Amino acid sequence: MKILYGVQGTGNGHISRARAMAEAFRQFPGLEVQWLFSGRPPEKLFAMEAFGEFWWREGLTFVHRAGKIDQIATAKQLNLSRLLEDIRELPVQDFDLVISDFEPVTAWAAKKRKCPSLGLGHQYAFDFAIPAPRFGWTARAIMKMFAPVQVSLGMHWHHFGHPILPPIAQAHGQADTAQQDHVLVYLPFEHAESLLHQLAQLPHTFIVYGLPTELPAADNIVLKAPSVQGFREDVASARAVICNSGFELIAETLTLGKPILSRPLKGQFEQEANAMALTQLQLAKVVEKMDALTIGRWLQEQPRGVHIDWPDVADSIVQWIADDRSESQQQLSSRLWANVIPGRTGAGSKGSAAPHPIRPAQEMDGIKGGEST
Repeated sequence: MKILYGVQGTGNGHISRARAMAEAFRQFPGLEVQWLFSGRPPEKLFAMEAFGEFWWREGLTFVHRAGKIDQIATAKQLNLSRLLEDIRELPVQDFDLVISDFEPVTAWAAKKRKCPSLGLGHQYAFDFAIPAPRFGWTARAIMKMFAPVQVSLGMHWHHFGHPILPPIAQAHGQADTAQQDHVLVYLPFEHAESLLHQLAQLPHTFIVYGLPTELPAADNIVLKAPSVQGFREDVASARAVICNSGFELIAETLTLGKPILSRPLKGQFEQEANAMALTQLQLAKVVEKMDALTIGRWLQEQPRGVHIDWPDVADSIVQWIADDRSESQQQLSSRLWANVIPGRTGAGSKGSAAPHPIRPAQEMDGIKGGEST
């Protein structure tokens, strides 16, 4: 089977998920995958060896400034004629299946030519009634139209009573044996100078990713350039993680039981919805701003993390595709959630973390599907 797999390259989470899928695909030589990435200039993509001779298209992306989406700048940088041309010329007819991780060029090309298409990723979980801002009809409509597919497998930290899959999340290492005293900070959408000024006021050591490394930083701050392995090691050895409310990093951090402080990107429907889910599931502390007072108080409280062992979702999905998707989405979801192992003690925290409301095996009984949002 020949597969065209499109990945939205704007966020590192999509690419991280794609790396796990690429590793799973290698176990099935009968599945031949051509990767396509869009949404980020090719020179800004890094550690792409797993994808071989991948294709690149400009695609669509959002412009962020000082912790929120800049709608005017986003509209100005949209190259609609290029997007339509890429959709029209993409040779999807040469493939047996098109997979889209919220990537618009592959999704729309498959839709236009009525090719079999499958959506994989967190955004497709919003096809169901899950925690989300009450007034978000425009954002919901954009998400439905951004990368439409025939069949989708949405992913989330909880199923919420719907046929949603657990995350594709790989542990970054052995947290218990590697813990150090630093706090990992990944806030690429914040105003860089302001964030560094706030961190400099605190008596803690911070390792910061996602900001320009040439910026001047205080002695308690280490700025690091993008690195897949380096980032994984620093997360694994951190005492806590501070990040926006993106999906993949938080899912991976939960495999280590690290305490999480999160602030959603303002005006980004997905992140605001994620923040609601984090609060409801008691998986992280969600705040409206990231300043010295907020961060200092949180660290002083000695926060405790939640540890969750996710099953090998990537391998199960690839096996599902290789088996011609004979198992229903509901069956696949139920089987995977039955293998989710929630813990009570967060690695890197003091004491025992409170139990959290992930009870997959019991709650999956009798699922009939979900009400669409």
